[in-house]
Amino acid sequence: MLSHPGALLQMRTEVQTWLREFDALIARVGHQFGRVEARQRMQEYVQGLLSPIERKNGWQLSEQCGDETPYGIQHLLNRSKWSADELRDDVRSYVVEQMGDREAVLVIDETGFLKKGKHSVGVQRQYSGTAGRVENCQIGVFLVYATRQGHTFLDRELYLPKSWTDDAARCRAAHVPVERKFATKPKLARMMLGRTFEAQVPVGWVTGDSVYGSDYHLRDLLEQHQVRYVLEVACDHSVSFKWEKQRIDQVIAELDSSDWSRLSAGTGAKGQRWFDWIAIATTHPDISGWQRWAVARRSIDQPDEVAYFLAFVPAGTSLEAVVETAGTRWTVEMCFQTAKGEVGLDQYEVRTWQGWYRHITLSCLAHAFLTGVRSQASDSQKGGHLSRQFSAFKRKRGL
Repeated sequence: MLSHPGALLQMRTEVQTWLREFDALIARVGHQFGRVEARQRMQEYVQGLLSPIERKNGWQLSEQCGDETPYGIQHLLNRSKWSADELRDDVRSYVVEQMGDREAVLVIDETGFLKKGKHSVGVQRQYSGTAGRVENCQIGVFLVYATRQGHTFLDRELYLPKSWTDDAARCRAAHVPVERKFATKPKLARMMLGRTFEAQVPVGWVTGDSVYGSDYHLRDLLEQHQVRYVLEVACDHSVSFKWEKQRIDQVIAELDSSDWSRLSAGTGAKGQRWFDWIAIATTHPDISGWQRWAVARRSIDQPDEVAYFLAFVPAGTSLEAVVETAGTRWTVEMCFQTAKGEVGLDQYEVRTWQGWYRHITLSCLAHAFLTGVRSQASDSQKGGHLSRQFSAFKRKRGL
């Protein structure tokens, strides 16, 4: 029970700190909204995203703001004059200020947003990892910043299938910019990585699944910037080994069975995630002091289940460091889960390009603040103190 006077005082102090930080964050991004009404509406929108209401759609957010209709919310997302990309840059600088770390891991992944009909921008029947099957959905590609202080979103892009980019009339109806052409998911990831490097965000590693690991251009971009990576690839991916191209699974199969090491990829919901790991250097890049590795992860209980990775690391890097980075990929799933469950990432009711980017960016802003709050409170989190403190914060902020 939280009954000790000192504990109560600490909780009140932390809640007051969060109140000040929330107001400071809103003031920090307020310059993006030229009119006072737009700034106020933005603040109410973010407060609504942080609120415990069941659905963060236009009607419920409007009711939370005390409006009788969703017109004000719709105006903020569709017609009000402000740039989602400039707000994204402010969110990125806020995240770096709160969590910046030279050993940070950038995690690339996509998530699906299930939709009905065919008018929402980018929607079509396509595979959604969220649903685990082909569904009528939109796909968003995201870049997550993971550090010991927490993990949250840095950037986002909407994937437009060729069924959209080949249909000019359909794109015009959804207000897709004329200059936007078809781009694969790895190309969208390269765009986000390029912006991150240009902004000089401190980064130690990059990781992602085989959709991104199989893209030569993405790996080349990381090598040009001398950023370490651990990227998953398919079992038939070709690597240069012993002066010839070979499948990565064949290269791993030729290694001595005694060379496998049992290592933990980090703590999961059920404790340490133990696997058997092995790695071998392949070709040497044209960068002095760096190596490329072929890496494999094998299930302990089901040895036939093997995942393969490519790594780019400085000479002398330990296998443990590579394994730890590969295990960081779970953070993006946690971000999707908390963002959808707590700040309405997937609960929008917009159809246009601008509406999608505005809602998603405001959700990323709310998630970044939530991550900062949890990071600051982690040292004093005992016996449910954090949940009580955050509930007190919401009450005081009218949430």
